[in-house]
Amino acid sequence: MMFAAATLAIIVTMALAIVRAIRGPTVFDRAQAGNTTGTMAVMLLAVIGFLNGRPEFLDLAIVYGLLNLVGTIAVLKFFRYGDLGDPGEGEPPRQP
Repeated sequence: MMFAAATLAIIVTMALAIVRAIRGPTVFDRAQAGNTTGTMAVMLLAVIGFLNGRPEFLDLAIVYGLLNLVGTIAVLKFFRYGDLGDPGEGEPPRQP
């Protein structure tokens, strides 16, 4: 019963984060909401794996968490610099 309540709380939190991602108001609010949604998905995978007796779901949750982290950093770097590549030694980064 306790894990069912935890699953419901995670789903409600994901719904609220998706609403924040849609409404904004800034890009960084949307990025944070996307990262929160990814973190809640990792927690949901872990809880569902525990409830179903499938410990391999935890491996999937760890991989998804790492992809979520790398993706969030890439999106924020893109919005900060407008490019994901290295500008080189002599060129300063472009300012928005």
